[in-house]
Amino acid sequence: MHIHILGICGTFMGGVAALARAAGHTVTGCDRNVYPPMSTQLKKLGIDIHEGVDAEQLQINPDAVVVGNVMSRGVDVVEGMLNGTHRYTSGPQWLAENVLHDRHVLAVAGTHGKTTTASMLAWILEDAGLSPGFLIGGIPANFGTSARFGDSKFFVVEADEYDTAFFDKRAKFVHYRPTTLVLNNLEYDHADIYKDMDAILWQFHQLLRTVPGSGRIIANGGDENLRNLLQMGCWTPLQTFGTGQESDWRASFGDKLERQIVIQNPTGKVAETGWSLGGTYNLENALAAIAAAVSVGVSFEKAVDAMSRFEGVKRRMERTATVANIAIYDDFAHHPTAIKKTITSMRRRYPGQRIVVAVEPRSNTMKLGVHNETLAESLQDADLIWMYRPADIGEGFEASLASVSEKLRLHSDYDQLVNDMSKKVLGGDQVIFMSNGGFGSARQTLTALLQRTRG
Repeated sequence: MHIHILGICGTFMGGVAALARAAGHTVTGCDRNVYPPMSTQLKKLGIDIHEGVDAEQLQINPDAVVVGNVMSRGVDVVEGMLNGTHRYTSGPQWLAENVLHDRHVLAVAGTHGKTTTASMLAWILEDAGLSPGFLIGGIPANFGTSARFGDSKFFVVEADEYDTAFFDKRAKFVHYRPTTLVLNNLEYDHADIYKDMDAILWQFHQLLRTVPGSGRIIANGGDENLRNLLQMGCWTPLQTFGTGQESDWRASFGDKLERQIVIQNPTGKVAETGWSLGGTYNLENALAAIAAAVSVGVSFEKAVDAMSRFEGVKRRMERTATVANIAIYDDFAHHPTAIKKTITSMRRRYPGQRIVVAVEPRSNTMKLGVHNETLAESLQDADLIWMYRPADIGEGFEASLASVSEKLRLHSDYDQLVNDMSKKVLGGDQVIFMSNGGFGSARQTLTALLQRTRG
Protein backbone atom coordinates (compact mmCIF):
# COMPACT_ATOMS: atom_id res chain seq x y z
CA MET A 1 0.00 0.00 0.00
CA HIS A 2 1.21 3.51 -0.82
CA ILE A 3 0.73 5.93 2.11
CA HIS A 4 1.27 9.67 1.71
CA ILE A 5 1.75 11.58 5.00
CA LEU A 6 0.91 15.27 5.35
CA GLY A 7 3.19 16.94 7.89
CA ILE A 8 5.72 14.12 7.80
CA CYS A 9 8.63 15.96 9.44
CA GLY A 10 6.98 16.34 12.83
CA THR A 11 8.30 13.93 15.45
CA PHE A 12 5.03 12.03 15.76
CA MET A 13 4.22 11.85 12.05
CA GLY A 14 7.83 11.03 11.21
CA GLY A 15 7.52 8.14 13.65
CA VAL A 16 4.31 7.00 11.97
CA ALA A 17 6.16 7.09 8.63
CA ALA A 18 8.98 4.93 10.02
CA LEU A 19 6.49 2.41 11.40
CA ALA A 20 4.57 2.27 8.11
CA ARG A 21 7.82 1.68 6.22
CA ALA A 22 8.79 -1.09 8.66
CA ALA A 23 5.39 -2.69 8.06
CA GLY A 24 6.23 -2.95 4.36
CA HIS A 25 4.27 0.00 2.95
CA THR A 26 5.50 2.44 0.33
CA VAL A 27 5.68 5.76 2.15
CA THR A 28 5.97 9.33 0.88
CA GLY A 29 5.11 12.61 2.52
CA CYS A 30 5.24 16.38 2.55
CA ASP A 31 5.90 19.24 4.90
CA ARG A 32 6.33 22.98 4.79
CA ASN A 33 9.81 22.80 6.27
CA VAL A 34 12.02 19.81 5.54
CA TYR A 35 15.04 19.78 7.84
CA PRO A 36 17.22 17.44 9.95
CA PRO A 37 17.14 15.39 12.03
CA MET A 38 13.76 14.00 10.93
CA SER A 39 14.36 14.55 7.21
CA THR A 40 17.68 12.70 7.45
CA GLN A 41 16.12 9.85 9.42
CA LEU A 42 13.32 9.45 6.87
CA LYS A 43 15.57 9.60 3.83
CA LYS A 44 17.71 6.83 5.32
CA LEU A 45 14.55 4.72 5.35
CA GLY A 46 14.00 5.40 1.66
CA ILE A 47 11.07 7.77 2.20
CA ASP A 48 10.70 10.53 -0.39
CA ILE A 49 9.72 13.91 1.04
CA HIS A 50 8.02 16.64 -0.98
CA GLU A 51 8.76 20.15 0.31
CA GLY A 52 5.59 22.20 0.21
CA VAL A 53 1.84 21.78 0.70
CA ASP A 54 0.62 22.13 -2.90
CA ALA A 55 -2.28 20.00 -4.11
CA GLU A 56 -0.38 18.80 -7.19
CA GLN A 57 1.61 16.33 -5.12
CA LEU A 58 -1.53 14.16 -4.82
CA GLN A 59 -1.19 13.29 -8.50
CA ILE A 60 0.94 10.35 -7.32
CA ASN A 61 -2.46 8.89 -6.34
CA PRO A 62 -1.61 7.22 -2.99
CA ASP A 63 -3.82 4.48 -1.59
CA ALA A 64 -4.30 6.46 1.62
CA VAL A 65 -3.43 9.92 2.95
CA VAL A 66 -2.46 10.24 6.62
CA VAL A 67 -3.06 13.75 7.93
CA GLY A 68 -0.96 15.36 10.67
CA ASN A 69 -2.56 17.80 13.09
CA VAL A 70 -0.46 20.69 11.76
CA MET A 71 -2.64 20.60 8.65
CA SER A 72 -5.81 22.69 8.55
CA ARG A 73 -8.60 23.71 6.21
CA GLY A 74 -7.41 26.17 3.59
CA VAL A 75 -4.08 24.42 3.04
CA ASP A 76 -3.84 23.53 -0.66
CA VAL A 77 -3.01 19.86 -0.20
CA VAL A 78 -5.85 19.45 2.33
CA GLU A 79 -8.37 21.07 -0.01
CA GLY A 80 -7.11 18.90 -2.88
CA MET A 81 -7.49 15.81 -0.74
CA LEU A 82 -11.06 16.70 0.24
CA ASN A 83 -12.09 17.67 -3.27
CA GLY A 84 -10.73 14.43 -4.68
CA THR A 85 -11.65 10.87 -3.87
CA HIS A 86 -8.70 10.20 -1.62
CA ARG A 87 -9.11 7.90 1.33
CA TYR A 88 -7.73 9.70 4.41
CA THR A 89 -7.24 9.21 8.13
CA SER A 90 -5.36 10.78 11.03
CA GLY A 91 -1.95 9.72 12.32
CA PRO A 92 -3.27 8.39 15.65
CA GLN A 93 -6.07 6.48 13.92
CA TRP A 94 -3.67 4.91 11.43
CA LEU A 95 -1.34 3.95 14.28
CA ALA A 96 -4.18 2.38 16.26
CA GLU A 97 -5.56 0.34 13.37
CA ASN A 98 -2.28 -0.79 11.82
CA VAL A 99 0.23 -1.10 14.67
CA LEU A 100 -1.44 -1.10 18.09
CA HIS A 101 -4.57 -3.17 17.53
CA ASP A 102 -3.03 -6.51 18.58
CA ARG A 103 -0.31 -5.28 20.93
CA HIS A 104 -0.01 -4.76 24.68
CA VAL A 105 0.14 -0.96 24.60
CA LEU A 106 1.98 0.86 27.37
CA ALA A 107 1.00 4.53 27.13
CA VAL A 108 2.65 7.41 28.97
CA ALA A 109 0.45 10.48 29.43
CA GLY A 110 0.55 13.73 31.40
CA THR A 111 1.77 17.32 31.11
CA HIS A 112 5.47 16.81 31.86
CA GLY A 113 7.97 13.99 31.45
CA LYS A 114 6.18 11.91 28.81
CA THR A 115 9.12 11.64 26.43
CA THR A 116 11.66 10.78 29.14
CA THR A 117 9.39 8.28 30.90
CA ALA A 118 8.42 6.56 27.65
CA SER A 119 12.10 6.37 26.68
CA MET A 120 13.00 4.90 30.07
CA LEU A 121 10.20 2.36 29.82
CA ALA A 122 11.17 1.28 26.30
CA TRP A 123 14.78 0.90 27.43
CA ILE A 124 13.89 -1.20 30.50
CA LEU A 125 11.86 -3.56 28.31
CA GLU A 126 14.69 -3.68 25.76
CA ASP A 127 17.29 -4.34 28.46
CA ALA A 128 15.11 -7.19 29.71
CA GLY A 129 15.19 -8.77 26.24
CA LEU A 130 11.57 -7.98 25.34
CA SER A 131 12.33 -6.02 22.13
CA PRO A 132 9.41 -3.57 22.36
CA GLY A 133 8.08 -1.37 19.61
CA PHE A 134 7.78 2.30 20.44
CA LEU A 135 6.75 5.72 19.20
CA ILE A 136 8.20 8.54 21.28
CA GLY A 137 8.17 12.32 20.85
CA GLY A 138 11.94 12.52 21.07
CA ILE A 139 15.02 10.44 20.35
CA PRO A 140 16.17 8.15 23.19
CA ALA A 141 19.96 7.96 23.09
CA ASN A 142 19.85 4.20 23.76
CA PHE A 143 18.00 3.66 20.46
CA GLY A 144 18.96 6.60 18.24
CA THR A 145 15.50 6.74 16.69
CA SER A 146 12.06 7.97 17.75
CA ALA A 147 10.12 4.92 16.50
CA ARG A 148 10.54 1.18 16.05
CA PHE A 149 8.06 -1.51 15.07
CA GLY A 150 9.51 -4.07 17.52
CA ASP A 151 9.52 -7.85 17.62
CA SER A 152 7.24 -8.50 20.60
CA LYS A 153 3.68 -7.87 21.74
CA PHE A 154 4.76 -4.82 23.75
CA PHE A 155 4.51 -1.31 22.32
CA VAL A 156 5.38 1.89 24.23
CA VAL A 157 3.70 5.09 23.04
CA GLU A 158 4.01 8.65 24.22
CA ALA A 159 0.35 9.57 24.60
CA ASP A 160 -0.13 13.30 24.31
CA GLU A 161 -3.34 15.27 24.63
CA TYR A 162 -2.98 17.41 21.52
CA ASP A 163 -5.95 17.20 19.19
CA THR A 164 -5.87 14.47 16.56
CA ALA A 165 -6.54 16.29 13.26
CA PHE A 166 -8.56 19.12 11.76
CA PHE A 167 -11.45 16.65 11.34
CA ASP A 168 -11.08 14.94 14.75
CA LYS A 169 -10.76 17.20 17.78
CA ARG A 170 -10.39 14.42 20.31
CA ALA A 171 -7.04 14.05 22.06
CA LYS A 172 -4.62 11.77 20.23
CA PHE A 173 -4.44 9.34 23.13
CA VAL A 174 -8.07 8.22 22.96
CA HIS A 175 -7.14 6.17 19.89
CA TYR A 176 -4.42 4.09 21.57
CA ARG A 177 -6.47 1.81 23.89
CA PRO A 178 -3.61 1.12 26.33
CA THR A 179 -3.49 -1.89 28.63
CA THR A 180 -0.92 -0.18 30.85
CA LEU A 181 -1.30 3.55 31.41
CA VAL A 182 1.18 5.86 33.16
CA LEU A 183 -0.15 9.22 34.36
CA ASN A 184 2.85 11.40 35.21
CA ASN A 185 1.16 14.65 36.29
CA LEU A 186 -1.48 17.06 35.08
CA GLU A 187 -1.47 20.85 34.72
CA TYR A 188 -3.26 23.38 32.56
CA ASP A 189 -1.55 23.68 29.18
CA HIS A 190 -2.37 23.95 25.46
CA ALA A 191 -4.51 27.05 25.93
CA ASP A 192 -4.96 27.22 22.16
CA ILE A 193 -6.92 23.95 22.33
CA TYR A 194 -8.43 23.71 25.82
CA LYS A 195 -10.26 26.60 27.44
CA ASP A 196 -9.70 25.43 31.03
CA MET A 197 -8.56 22.60 33.27
CA ASP A 198 -11.98 20.95 33.15
CA ALA A 199 -11.67 20.55 29.37
CA ILE A 200 -8.35 18.75 29.82
CA LEU A 201 -9.74 16.56 32.60
CA TRP A 202 -12.62 15.55 30.33
CA GLN A 203 -10.21 14.33 27.64
CA PHE A 204 -8.13 12.37 30.18
CA HIS A 205 -11.33 10.88 31.55
CA GLN A 206 -12.10 9.52 28.08
CA LEU A 207 -8.64 7.92 28.10
CA LEU A 208 -9.33 6.21 31.44
CA ARG A 209 -12.54 4.81 30.00
CA THR A 210 -10.51 2.84 27.42
CA VAL A 211 -8.14 1.07 29.85
CA PRO A 212 -9.39 -2.49 30.51
CA GLY A 213 -10.06 -3.89 33.94
CA SER A 214 -7.33 -6.45 33.33
CA GLY A 215 -4.79 -3.66 32.80
CA ARG A 216 -2.93 -1.33 35.14
CA ILE A 217 -2.91 2.41 35.78
CA ILE A 218 0.20 3.88 37.39
CA ALA A 219 -0.37 7.43 38.60
CA ASN A 220 1.56 10.12 40.42
CA GLY A 221 0.16 9.91 43.93
CA GLY A 222 1.08 13.49 44.82
CA ASP A 223 -0.74 15.21 41.96
CA GLU A 224 -4.04 16.86 42.96
CA ASN A 225 -5.37 17.12 39.41
CA LEU A 226 -4.76 13.41 38.86
CA ARG A 227 -6.62 12.64 42.07
CA ASN A 228 -9.54 14.68 40.77
CA LEU A 229 -9.34 12.81 37.47
CA LEU A 230 -9.41 9.40 39.10
CA GLN A 231 -12.43 10.42 41.19
CA MET A 232 -14.32 11.01 37.92
CA GLY A 233 -14.14 7.24 37.33
CA CYS A 234 -11.51 4.53 37.30
CA TRP A 235 -12.26 0.93 36.33
CA THR A 236 -8.71 -0.43 36.33
CA PRO A 237 -6.36 -1.56 39.15
CA LEU A 238 -4.33 1.45 40.28
CA GLN A 239 -0.85 1.87 41.75
CA THR A 240 0.60 5.22 42.79
CA PHE A 241 4.17 6.43 42.67
CA GLY A 242 6.06 9.34 44.20
CA THR A 243 8.74 10.50 46.59
CA GLY A 244 6.35 10.66 49.56
CA GLN A 245 5.54 7.92 52.04
CA GLU A 246 1.91 7.64 50.96
CA SER A 247 2.62 6.18 47.48
CA ASP A 248 2.77 2.48 46.56
CA TRP A 249 6.05 2.96 44.67
CA ARG A 250 8.59 5.24 46.35
CA ALA A 251 11.96 6.68 45.45
CA SER A 252 14.72 8.82 46.91
CA PHE A 253 18.27 9.82 46.13
CA GLY A 254 21.09 7.92 47.77
CA ASP A 255 23.54 10.83 47.68
CA LYS A 256 23.55 14.64 47.66
CA LEU A 257 24.56 14.92 44.01
CA GLU A 258 21.61 12.73 42.95
CA ARG A 259 23.81 10.16 41.23
CA GLN A 260 22.36 7.21 43.16
CA ILE A 261 18.66 6.30 43.21
CA VAL A 262 16.84 4.14 45.76
CA ILE A 263 13.57 2.50 44.70
CA GLN A 264 11.01 0.79 46.96
CA ASN A 265 8.26 -1.40 45.51
CA PRO A 266 4.76 -1.84 47.01
CA THR A 267 5.88 -4.84 49.10
CA GLY A 268 8.62 -2.78 50.76
CA LYS A 269 11.50 -4.37 48.82
CA VAL A 270 14.33 -1.94 48.02
CA ALA A 271 16.78 -1.81 45.11
CA GLU A 272 19.26 0.88 44.16
CA THR A 273 21.54 1.83 41.31
CA GLY A 274 23.68 4.64 39.97
CA TRP A 275 22.55 6.69 36.97
CA SER A 276 23.61 9.62 34.80
CA LEU A 277 20.54 11.81 35.26
CA GLY A 278 19.42 14.03 38.12
CA GLY A 279 16.43 15.94 39.40
CA THR A 280 13.38 14.88 41.38
CA TYR A 281 11.29 15.05 38.20
CA ASN A 282 13.53 12.47 36.51
CA LEU A 283 13.45 10.34 39.65
CA GLU A 284 9.65 10.30 39.40
CA ASN A 285 9.88 9.52 35.67
CA ALA A 286 12.16 6.57 36.42
CA LEU A 287 9.89 5.33 39.19
CA ALA A 288 6.87 5.36 36.87
CA ALA A 289 8.79 3.54 34.13
CA ILE A 290 10.04 0.89 36.57
CA ALA A 291 6.53 0.32 37.95
CA ALA A 292 5.11 -0.04 34.44
CA ALA A 293 7.83 -2.48 33.38
CA VAL A 294 7.35 -4.61 36.50
CA SER A 295 3.60 -4.72 35.80
CA VAL A 296 4.27 -6.59 32.54
CA GLY A 297 6.69 -9.12 34.02
CA VAL A 298 10.15 -7.52 34.23
CA SER A 299 11.76 -8.34 37.57
CA PHE A 300 12.01 -5.45 40.04
CA GLU A 301 15.77 -5.73 40.40
CA LYS A 302 16.35 -5.90 36.64
CA ALA A 303 14.11 -2.90 35.99
CA VAL A 304 16.00 -0.77 38.52
CA ASP A 305 19.40 -1.96 37.28
CA ALA A 306 18.50 -1.00 33.70
CA MET A 307 18.39 2.66 34.73
CA SER A 308 22.16 2.57 35.27
CA ARG A 309 22.50 2.12 31.50
CA PHE A 310 19.88 4.66 30.44
CA GLU A 311 21.61 7.31 28.35
CA GLY A 312 18.96 10.02 28.35
CA VAL A 313 16.96 11.68 25.58
CA LYS A 314 17.96 14.21 22.96
CA ARG A 315 16.94 17.74 23.99
CA ARG A 316 16.06 16.72 27.55
CA MET A 317 18.85 18.40 29.54
CA GLU A 318 21.25 17.17 26.89
CA ARG A 319 24.77 18.47 27.41
CA THR A 320 25.75 19.41 23.87
CA ALA A 321 29.13 21.10 24.41
CA THR A 322 31.70 22.26 26.93
CA VAL A 323 33.84 25.23 25.89
CA ALA A 324 36.40 26.84 28.22
CA ASN A 325 34.73 25.05 31.14
CA ILE A 326 31.35 26.50 30.16
CA ALA A 327 28.79 23.68 29.96
CA ILE A 328 26.01 24.17 27.40
CA TYR A 329 22.71 22.24 27.52
CA ASP A 330 19.70 21.85 25.25
CA ASP A 331 16.41 21.40 27.12
CA PHE A 332 12.82 21.10 25.95
CA ALA A 333 11.45 22.90 29.04
CA HIS A 334 8.79 25.38 27.93
CA HIS A 335 6.34 25.41 30.86
CA PRO A 336 7.07 27.23 34.16
CA THR A 337 6.88 24.00 36.16
CA ALA A 338 9.47 22.30 33.95
CA ILE A 339 11.68 25.40 33.93
CA LYS A 340 11.67 25.62 37.72
CA LYS A 341 12.39 21.90 38.20
CA THR A 342 15.30 22.02 35.76
CA ILE A 343 16.90 25.00 37.49
CA THR A 344 16.38 23.47 40.95
CA SER A 345 18.01 20.21 39.85
CA MET A 346 21.02 21.97 38.32
CA ARG A 347 21.43 24.09 41.44
CA ARG A 348 21.63 20.92 43.55
CA ARG A 349 23.93 19.13 41.15
CA TYR A 350 26.38 21.98 40.64
CA PRO A 351 26.57 23.81 43.98
CA GLY A 352 28.61 26.99 43.87
CA GLN A 353 28.37 27.36 40.10
CA ARG A 354 26.21 29.84 38.22
CA ILE A 355 23.07 28.58 36.54
CA VAL A 356 22.52 30.64 33.37
CA VAL A 357 19.35 30.18 31.33
CA ALA A 358 18.15 31.34 27.93
CA VAL A 359 14.40 30.96 27.39
CA GLU A 360 12.36 31.08 24.19
CA PRO A 361 8.63 31.43 25.07
CA ARG A 362 7.43 29.68 21.94
CA SER A 363 4.35 27.68 22.93
CA ASN A 364 0.90 29.04 22.13
CA THR A 365 0.03 28.85 25.82
CA MET A 366 3.01 31.03 26.74
CA LYS A 367 2.29 33.52 23.96
CA LEU A 368 -1.32 33.85 25.08
CA GLY A 369 -0.08 34.98 28.50
CA VAL A 370 -1.50 32.03 30.46
CA HIS A 371 1.81 31.54 32.29
CA ASN A 372 2.64 35.22 32.89
CA GLU A 373 1.92 34.97 36.61
CA THR A 374 4.21 31.96 37.16
CA LEU A 375 7.04 32.42 34.66
CA ALA A 376 9.07 34.90 36.72
CA GLU A 377 8.74 32.77 39.85
CA SER A 378 10.01 29.73 37.94
CA LEU A 379 13.17 31.67 37.04
CA GLN A 380 13.98 33.02 40.52
CA ASP A 381 16.80 30.57 41.24
CA ALA A 382 18.71 31.27 38.01
CA ASP A 383 21.74 33.55 38.30
CA LEU A 384 21.34 35.15 34.87
CA ILE A 385 18.39 35.03 32.46
CA TRP A 386 18.30 35.76 28.74
CA MET A 387 14.78 35.91 27.38
CA TYR A 388 13.87 35.96 23.70
CA ARG A 389 10.83 38.12 22.99
CA PRO A 390 8.78 36.82 20.03
CA ALA A 391 7.02 39.46 17.96
CA ASP A 392 3.64 37.83 18.61
CA ILE A 393 3.91 37.58 22.41
CA GLY A 394 0.89 38.90 24.31
CA GLU A 395 0.67 42.21 26.16
CA GLY A 396 1.92 42.25 29.72
CA PHE A 397 4.81 39.87 29.06
CA GLU A 398 7.61 42.27 30.10
CA ALA A 399 5.65 43.53 33.11
CA SER A 400 5.20 39.96 34.34
CA LEU A 401 8.97 39.57 34.58
CA ALA A 402 9.52 42.59 36.82
CA SER A 403 10.51 40.52 39.85
CA VAL A 404 13.56 39.13 38.02
CA SER A 405 14.43 42.31 36.11
CA GLU A 406 17.82 42.75 37.82
CA LYS A 407 19.18 39.53 36.28
CA LEU A 408 17.06 39.54 33.11
CA ARG A 409 18.20 40.56 29.63
CA LEU A 410 15.44 40.71 27.02
CA HIS A 411 16.11 40.48 23.28
CA SER A 412 13.92 40.28 20.17
CA ASP A 413 16.84 39.25 17.93
CA TYR A 414 18.58 35.88 18.22
CA ASP A 415 22.01 37.15 17.17
CA GLN A 416 21.92 40.04 19.62
CA LEU A 417 20.95 37.63 22.39
CA VAL A 418 23.87 35.33 21.56
CA ASN A 419 26.39 38.16 21.31
CA ASP A 420 25.25 39.49 24.67
CA MET A 421 25.51 36.04 26.28
CA SER A 422 29.00 35.48 24.86
CA LYS A 423 30.28 38.52 26.75
CA LYS A 424 28.77 37.56 30.11
CA VAL A 425 29.20 33.79 30.54
CA LEU A 426 32.15 32.60 32.63
CA GLY A 427 34.09 29.40 33.16
CA GLY A 428 32.13 27.06 35.42
CA ASP A 429 28.74 28.34 34.22
CA GLN A 430 25.99 25.82 33.46
CA VAL A 431 24.22 27.38 30.46
CA ILE A 432 20.77 25.99 29.59
CA PHE A 433 18.81 26.83 26.44
CA MET A 434 15.11 26.18 27.06
CA SER A 435 12.68 25.92 24.15
CA ASN A 436 10.26 23.53 22.47
CA GLY A 437 11.52 24.80 19.12
CA GLY A 438 14.81 25.59 17.44
CA PHE A 439 15.56 28.84 19.34
CA GLY A 440 16.90 30.32 16.10
CA SER A 441 19.96 28.05 16.44
CA ALA A 442 21.10 30.32 19.31
CA ARG A 443 22.68 27.44 21.23
CA GLN A 444 24.72 26.30 18.24
CA THR A 445 25.73 29.88 17.45
CA LEU A 446 26.87 30.55 21.01
CA THR A 447 28.87 27.32 21.02
CA ALA A 448 30.65 28.23 17.79
CA LEU A 449 31.31 31.80 18.98
CA LEU A 450 32.81 30.61 22.27
CA GLN A 451 34.95 28.07 20.43
CA ARG A 452 36.36 30.87 18.26
CA THR A 453 36.94 33.36 21.04
CA ARG A 454 37.74 31.20 24.07
CA GLY A 455 38.41 27.69 22.81
